[in-house]
Amino acid sequence: MDFTRRALVKTGAGAVATGALAGCLDDVGGASAGFEDGYAAFFTLWDWAEQVSGDAVDFENPVGTGEAGHGWSPGGDLTREIASSGAFVYLDTAEFSWAQDIAATLEADYDSVTVIDGLAGLEDELLGWDHEVDAGGHDDHNESHDDHGDDNESHDESDEGGHDHDETSIDPHVWLDPVLAQDVVTTIATGLADADPDNAETYEDNAAEYVAGLEDLDRQFEDLIDAADRRVAVFAGHDSFTYLQDRYGFDLHTPVGVSAQDQATTEDMAATIDLIDEEGIETVLYNPFKATDGSYQMVENILEGSNATDAMPITHLSGTLGQWQEKGWGYRDQMEEINLPAFREVLDAQ
Repeated sequence: MDFTRRALVKTGAGAVATGALAGCLDDVGGASAGFEDGYAAFFTLWDWAEQVSGDAVDFENPVGTGEAGHGWSPGGDLTREIASSGAFVYLDTAEFSWAQDIAATLEADYDSVTVIDGLAGLEDELLGWDHEVDAGGHDDHNESHDDHGDDNESHDESDEGGHDHDETSIDPHVWLDPVLAQDVVTTIATGLADADPDNAETYEDNAAEYVAGLEDLDRQFEDLIDAADRRVAVFAGHDSFTYLQDRYGFDLHTPVGVSAQDQATTEDMAATIDLIDEEGIETVLYNPFKATDGSYQMVENILEGSNATDAMPITHLSGTLGQWQEKGWGYRDQMEEINLPAFREVLDAQ
């Protein structure tokens, strides 16, 4: 294959509705180089890249089944493998430093690889690790996706230009917000179309269809919260769901904290158990990727020490498990088959 063109995508998609995607791609031009394969940095980005590219590009996810992409480190010469492909989709955040390093190498040394940063244009939407979630603020999030850029003024109090975070303080889990996910999907489509104009219509149509599905997922979460009798739940795992909490106005308490390496203290566990009993919580959520190690023991300890009687998994969608892969479940499937039922149960939205 003769790669002759490089497209480094660093421009944002902005606020996106299904009908707006065509406008994002109208200005794409230039000679078509095209490519047949690419890499995406973890499960959700891989699924989105596959959905957008259809049969035009075959994307690969380097993170193995059963592994979580957040905190993952590559083995072997992954940079060389990615450099021999046509595209690399990643998030430009220090929480995925390995992907940042590969992207920097591609930009510096390989003019044949299209590098697409899914966070491009979302700088003012990113939350810090210490972001306070207003569990009663759901009514403020009922604006349409077209208006969500004006709906986040509360995030920008640090200064007039947006967040006052250094790059290590940014919570990267933006993909868990079905509204911001629409921007990332459109950024992927725009990047692929810019690099491969001959298939631009394919990317445009596939992204528009997928964005419509994300809009439906957003509505399902809105309906769930509207029906919920409770706005607080407990999760035995690190705090990966701040964007989801912030979007829909509920609180997901965890005794662990924001880092996957954090350990729950005795005081944290006691406070969690007190919260469960005070709120009358019957079901505790847990991270199924940790179900075979100490994090699942944490669930057992919580159930033994509190009045809660059951546990359900939720997924942070940076990876996938074997049983989900066998069913062919992508991002939307796992949101609808795993996360929505779990949140419906713990927030009493039956």
